[in-house]
Amino acid sequence: MNTSRILYCHCAYAQVVPKEVKELVLKRLCAAGVAFEAVADLCEMSARRDPALKRLTEGGTLKIAACYPRAVKWLFEAAQAPLPAHGAEILNMRVQPADEVTEALLRPGLEPNLPAGKATRPSAAELPKTEVAA
Repeated sequence: MNTSRILYCHCAYAQVVPKEVKELVLKRLCAAGVAFEAVADLCEMSARRDPALKRLTEGGTLKIAACYPRAVKWLFEAAQAPLPAHGAEILNMRVQPADEVTEALLRPGLEPNLPAGKATRPSAAELPKTEVAA
């Protein structure tokens, strides 16, 4: 049983999340039979200062499938609905594979190896590329 609330962003307007990833994550959430909230676009909600963002930040842990953690945190801040210092986990569908995102969303509680409020570990694609001296 998942005790965390789940928020899924479909990134409908900027379309920066790969279509295949977001569609597969959404399909798997639906198939899992867990309660989750899907929004069309967090960026748009933030721009409108949608009161739903404040509601989402209140009352327990929150797992968010969206974009880069720093961007998601900024979106909530800009909407005057800051994420809690403890109790939020952000999964980055721009660079994490759908399997990894879905597994983290469906796992009970927050990522155990990270302090609450921190993003999931970066994937290999997020890490800086190193140049090899010739």
